[in-house]
Amino acid sequence: MRALGYVEGQTVVVESRSAEDDLDQLPRLAGELILAKVDVIVAVSPPAIRAARQATDTIPIVMSFWGTSGLIESGIVANLARPGGNVTGVYMLAAELDAKRLELLVQAVPKARKVGVLDPGPGFTLTEVQRVAKALGAQLHVTTVGGGREGYRRAFESMAKAHVEALLVPSSPRFFKDVRQIIELSARRGLPAVYEWSSMAEDGGLMAYGPTFAELVGRVASFVDRILKGAKPGDLPIEQPTKFELVINLKTAKALRLTIPPSVLARADKLIH
Repeated sequence: MRALGYVEGQTVVVESRSAEDDLDQLPRLAGELILAKVDVIVAVSPPAIRAARQATDTIPIVMSFWGTSGLIESGIVANLARPGGNVTGVYMLAAELDAKRLELLVQAVPKARKVGVLDPGPGFTLTEVQRVAKALGAQLHVTTVGGGREGYRRAFESMAKAHVEALLVPSSPRFFKDVRQIIELSARRGLPAVYEWSSMAEDGGLMAYGPTFAELVGRVASFVDRILKGAKPGDLPIEQPTKFELVINLKTAKALRLTIPPSVLARADKLIH
């Protein structure tokens, strides 16, 4: 927003709310924003977007970012080209990109035939991932992650008992927040893992593939700017990421005693030495 000429506290006021992993709080928080008479709501993650949409059909809502399937089926928008109603924003292609991550993981670790998948809970879909797994001849071991650190510990114990050889960490706001814990547990178990954002590989994950965060944040800011200048959200087409990057952490590969095939390294946008 600053790049678009806004100055917080002078030309724009930001009212921030966070559920802190307690999704039951989202309706109350959405209600607080409505009472604050905000001009636009930026909602991060499908649960927050649903809560905002259920709370108001008049205040413009910018999705940042919808990743799961069911955007149209759920009635959030009418279609991608002309959303209608009061919701627009960014559709992340999360399900499709999770499938692409699995493909890259199996290419990077060709000996891995059993791949663990962390399940963040309600709304998570595996259809695309299962399709690619079948085509690759990979077996999936899906583990739902319970609450807190104990939930992750139990998930990794389950994967160890199942003799999982690699790990797919799907697109999820929760996994983004808890990434350091996931990276630590993966390293402890010797599991090569693929993540969503480049920063996750930079923080010690083996590899990451997904949209560039800066591009998506810029798109969200652009939606807010246009709405504040009078555009109707229902007339603004849903946008999708156009820039993707593959980042591979060679230090992590070395720690795992893993040699990444040259064909995969050649596709990387960034190698961390």
